[in-house]
Amino acid sequence: MDLRQMEVVVAVAETGGFTAAAQHLHVVQSAVSGTVRALERELGTPLFSRTTHRVALTPAGEAFVPAARATLHAAELARESVAAAKGELRGQVTVGTMQGIWAGLHHALAALRTEHPGVVVRLRQASVADIRQALREGAVDLAVVALDRQQQRGLATHTLFREEMVLVASPERDLAARTSDSTVELAAIAQLPLVEFTPGWAIRYAVDRAFRAAGVDRSTTFEVNDIVAASELVRNDLGVCIMPPSIAARFQDLARYRFDQHAPSWKVMVARPRGEPTAAAAALLRHIT
Repeated sequence: MDLRQMEVVVAVAETGGFTAAAQHLHVVQSAVSGTVRALERELGTPLFSRTTHRVALTPAGEAFVPAARATLHAAELARESVAAAKGELRGQVTVGTMQGIWAGLHHALAALRTEHPGVVVRLRQASVADIRQALREGAVDLAVVALDRQQQRGLATHTLFREEMVLVASPERDLAARTSDSTVELAAIAQLPLVEFTPGWAIRYAVDRAFRAAGVDRSTTFEVNDIVAASELVRNDLGVCIMPPSIAARFQDLARYRFDQHAPSWKVMVARPRGEPTAAAAALLRHIT
């Protein structure tokens, strides 16, 4: 058994298939399949159950993958130690993020590349649940996320900022005429056509939580998976949208309203597995925090 075999098995587990793993590893699919078969013969048990439509880990595979990840992590630390002794920083860091979570992440990534061009960065965008699971499994080195207290359990976190969200509307929809202080109520907003982000977005999670806390029911008119699409629907007065002010600031032509109470909010943080991060992850953390 060698590190390459472990890397291939982990790639198949993370991507969900041999073709996707081959694309991720930049090799042909036959090489991935052959590597997995050879390791399964060595171990005397299948690691994956294969059907026409899906590939899933067997119980043996479920036990093998976390141990393989830990071994690959230890090997990466060893390589980084040698590089550090030579005055270099190399290695790979996998960063997780949720859609719409933090527009400034690219600044930290650019700073890392300038400081340590030998570090390879992989960016993985996924839902709250998927990123949290990837952190726990060690498939992601660190993530910029919005997690509640329960979701933070077992992770090391550092708060970056907290925002109360605002309502974004077309200037033609004069909500200011309905209120004396340019604020709006969730109950009133629930009666308007709503442009919302799909479940799994951190923004949607915060909005759902706020409506539940206020005891207000609402229906979604438009559900989109793209911030620009949401802004276009609002711009054409097809609906209103709740979003963080840091995102709303990108659309200066749209009107913004604060909530009088029960404002949806999120706390953006950097989260990582507990324990010592790799040198590459630690270098990126310094630019983020």
